[in-house]
Amino acid sequence: MGRVTVLVAGIDAAGRPAHPALAEALAGAGLVVGAARHLAAVPVPAGCATVVLGPLAPALDRLAAAVAAGTPAVVLASGDPGFFGIVRRLRAAGLPVRVLPAVSSVAAAFARAGLPWDGAAVVTAHGRDPRPALNACRALPAVAVLTAPGAGAAELGAGLAGWDRRLVVAEHLGTPDERVTWTTPAGAAATSWADPHVVLSLAPETAPGAPRADDQPAAAPAGGWALPESAYAHRDSMITKAEVRALAVARLRPRLGRFVWDVGAGSGSVGIECALLGAAVLAVERDPDAPIRANAARHGVDVRVVTGTAPAALAGLPDPDAVFVGGGGVDVLAAVADRRPPRVVATLAALDRVAPAVHLLRAAGYAVDGCQLAAARLADLPGGSLRLAATNPVVLLTAELP
Repeated sequence: MGRVTVLVAGIDAAGRPAHPALAEALAGAGLVVGAARHLAAVPVPAGCATVVLGPLAPALDRLAAAVAAGTPAVVLASGDPGFFGIVRRLRAAGLPVRVLPAVSSVAAAFARAGLPWDGAAVVTAHGRDPRPALNACRALPAVAVLTAPGAGAAELGAGLAGWDRRLVVAEHLGTPDERVTWTTPAGAAATSWADPHVVLSLAPETAPGAPRADDQPAAAPAGGWALPESAYAHRDSMITKAEVRALAVARLRPRLGRFVWDVGAGSGSVGIECALLGAAVLAVERDPDAPIRANAARHGVDVRVVTGTAPAALAGLPDPDAVFVGGGGVDVLAAVADRRPPRVVATLAALDRVAPAVHLLRAAGYAVDGCQLAAARLADLPGGSLRLAATNPVVLLTAELP
């Protein structure tokens, strides 16, 4: 006799009837596990043992005992249990499973909104730090968030203050209490929402960027990064050179879920390349005519721009994961260090600023290293000869909290 398999059945978020095989499995089950609402939605046989899901560990123990005893067991879950669902935990516990998937809550939410979602990112704030999910909403034009109590639409709305987004909040999908609401971040933050719910974060169709048709919403950019200065509008060569930018971006470690400040942004080239790699980016620049927005639109990314002079302009901004300081003095670095970002990268052209900057960052508890970057580029000479044209040397500091 083969090992008993746990049947994991999805309860359809679209409101359709359960899979036909579920009724047969329930009729012969000796144990049924699920949330209270799922247990109430299916015909559990009289006398069958049930476990109402709360903490997962007791349910896993009961399921393991059922498998060992040869007792047929059924687990009920929302939508597609293999999509940010319980299948992963069951497999990690060594339980053999058979899955009957239903329409996921994310698919149902996009359907209710009448939107395609093949280019959207799907993230979760359930059972983990919600900040990466929030940062995905800040970075990308179409994101679905699986929420949790205390990490739902209200919290996401509050965190999206200053970003141009529309939110779709889908509560109790597939039930008589279903409600789908279009709102603003401020409206979401001011509302109490019923659990469970799914949030769709959507940039306006006129905003830079669009959901990618290749189903790679946060993949590395096809056009690469460390782009030539000609890829950006800039004034009087006030732009981080490509060779320096390559190392600065590498040190900032941008990716989906992280939030980067670009302080003294100028053309915005460093922040834009972080955004191309999936990070949420906020650029601080004192010049209201700086071409950051135009450059971001050119490269199809969404960068939030705050116009003002650092360090005063940094007050009240959401806390970053990494900061690039491309302009300003030691007082700007001090204000950045006071916010305790895990990583700070700074470029300095004036040598007399290097030692004070290093001492300040070390005194703030950062481990600091640095290097001088001096590139010499090929340039043509008459007659077909070549020479090397030196660019101005720059000191790049990288500071990291232990």
